[in-house]
Amino acid sequence: MAEKLNSFRSGPDERGHFGIFGGRFVAETLMPLILDLEKHYEAAKQDPSFKAELDNLLTHYVGRPSPLYYAERLTDHLRQKAAASGASGGAKIYFKREELNHTGAHKINNVLGQILLARRMGKTRIIAETGAGQHGVATATACARFGLECIVYMGSVDVERQKPNVFRMNMLGAKVVPVQSGAKTLKDAMNEALRDWVTNVGNTFYCIGTAAGPHPYPAMVRDFQCVIGEETRRQMVEAEGRLPDSLFACIGGGSNAIGLFHPFLDEPSVEIYGVEAAGYGLDKKHAASLAGGRPGVLHGNRTYLLMDADGQIEEGHSISAGLDYPGIGPEHAWLKETGRVTYLSATDAEALAAFQLCAKLEGIIPALEPAHALAKVAEIAPQEPQDHLLVVNISGRGDKDIFTVADHLGGM
Repeated sequence: MAEKLNSFRSGPDERGHFGIFGGRFVAETLMPLILDLEKHYEAAKQDPSFKAELDNLLTHYVGRPSPLYYAERLTDHLRQKAAASGASGGAKIYFKREELNHTGAHKINNVLGQILLARRMGKTRIIAETGAGQHGVATATACARFGLECIVYMGSVDVERQKPNVFRMNMLGAKVVPVQSGAKTLKDAMNEALRDWVTNVGNTFYCIGTAAGPHPYPAMVRDFQCVIGEETRRQMVEAEGRLPDSLFACIGGGSNAIGLFHPFLDEPSVEIYGVEAAGYGLDKKHAASLAGGRPGVLHGNRTYLLMDADGQIEEGHSISAGLDYPGIGPEHAWLKETGRVTYLSATDAEALAAFQLCAKLEGIIPALEPAHALAKVAEIAPQEPQDHLLVVNISGRGDKDIFTVADHLGGM
C-alpha cells in the first residue's frame, strides 16, 4: 500500500506526485510551458480577483449551485427491492445534479477556470480533446464567450456516435478535428492534442478535460471541480443536518468523481465509491484500468493503464464515449492504493438498465457515464439501512446519448 501524505487532501507533493503516481513525463519542448502554467496557476490561486471572476461566472453563466435532489421514487423502488428479498433497508438517495449546468455536464466548471488562466497567460488559441463531446462543448462555449480561437480533437468514432455535440461545437465556432489514428477515440484525440501543443507552443493553451496529464493538470482540474463536493457538503448539512454516508460517481479519467470526492477524503465516516466501465465484462473488452490494468506512463503521468504483456497500451471499450479511456487520473490510482476509495465497475448492459430506470422513475435522462454509477447504486443501496444517506453525481445529461441508446435498444 502506498504511503499516505499528511492527509488525503494534501496531495500532490511539490513534484506533482500522489505516492508513486502522477509526475511530469513530457517532451523537453513542453517543459517550459508546463512550468509556466504551474507558476501562473499558483499565482492565480492567491489572487482574490481570479476567484471572484470565476465565482461570478459559475453563478451567473453556469447556473451554480447545482441542486442536491432527493430521488424519492428511485429510493422507494430500491426499498421495495430490498423488502422483496426479506430485508428492511434501502438508502435515501440524493442526486448531485451537475447535468443542469450550462452545457449539460460538470465539464464547464473546469473549463472556465482554465480559460481564465489562459487569458492571464496571454494565450489566444485554445486546444482541447474530447470523447463524449461534453468537454469539447464546454471549451467551445467558453471560447465563444471570450472570443478565443478553439480547436477540438475528437476521435472519428466518437464524432459519429456523438453527432449532437459535434453540431453544438460547430455552432459555437469551434473547429472539430476528427482523429483517424488508433481506435479513433479519446486516447487518440489526446495524442493529437499533445502533438499540436508541441508544435504551437507560443500562443496555444491546452485545456485538458480530465484530472490526468502532466502536473499541474491533475491537481488543477481537481481544484476547479471541487465546487461539486463543496456544494454537496453544504447542501447535505442543510437538508439532513449531517454529512452523507456514501458517495458514488463514474470514473473515466475521473474529474467529476474527484471533484465530488476530494472535499470528503478526510472524513472517515463517508464511504466513497468510484465506478469504472466494465464494457462487455472484465474478462472481455472494457475500460476498467484500475480493475484490469497496472501502473505505467501515458499522456504525461504515471497511473494505472490497460496494457498488454509488452507494455503496449490496449484500447478501452465502453458504450459511453466518455469512459473508454485506457487509463485514469493519478490521484484515483493513489486513492485505490491507499484504500481510501473503493473502485467498482459496471458493464454496458448494467449502465443501459440504470439509464432506463432513472429516466422512467425520476424523469431525469442521465448521460451514459453517470448511468454506470447509478448501476452500482441500484445494487448497493438496498443493502444499506434506511437512514443511510447516499449521494450520486449525475455528471451529465443524456441528450447526447439518445442515438447510442436507441441503437442498443432496437430503435426504442
